[in-house]
Amino acid sequence: MAKAGKKSGKGARAVSEKRLFVDLEVCAKCPECVTKCDYFYHPANKGLISVRERAAMSVVCRRCENPVCISACTRDALEKDVNGVLRRYNTRCVGCKSCSIVCPFGTLIPEVIPYAVSVCDYCIGSVHGDGKPVCVGTCPLNAIRFEEVEEDISKNNYAVDEHLVVHALPWKKEAVTK
Repeated sequence: MAKAGKKSGKGARAVSEKRLFVDLEVCAKCPECVTKCDYFYHPANKGLISVRERAAMSVVCRRCENPVCISACTRDALEKDVNGVLRRYNTRCVGCKSCSIVCPFGTLIPEVIPYAVSVCDYCIGSVHGDGKPVCVGTCPLNAIRFEEVEEDISKNNYAVDEHLVVHALPWKKEAVTK
């Protein structure tokens, strides 16, 4: 991906830099994903599956205090990071989907917990003639875009990392009143 602006300061992003934007609310309406992926090692759309998994774990997961999904995993493939975000270690995961079965909130969708997985590289440095990754042009519902977008919580747009912004309705813990 060509950077249109310069970084100002350590860790700062150029405002005019394009990112992959995935609208999970629209994406969930598709009965079967037909979006193409240009990832060299898994051209059968495996990259987008990893993006959906990261997005769900970052935005939709309810971050339970004692997550049953972690204790259900027989291979220690799930852990919470320092921010409480669930992470799956692909090299440990055997694809048994136990975590998906025990999640009381349906966050861990079985279809996005594949055994064989490749991680999306956001087509950094390899956008095509139209200036967009292949997934953007082949998503029939326009749930994936490549544009200049910043995190905007008021619009439910969350930056998952420096190359990915996700639109999703997050779960918010309500205060219990007695």
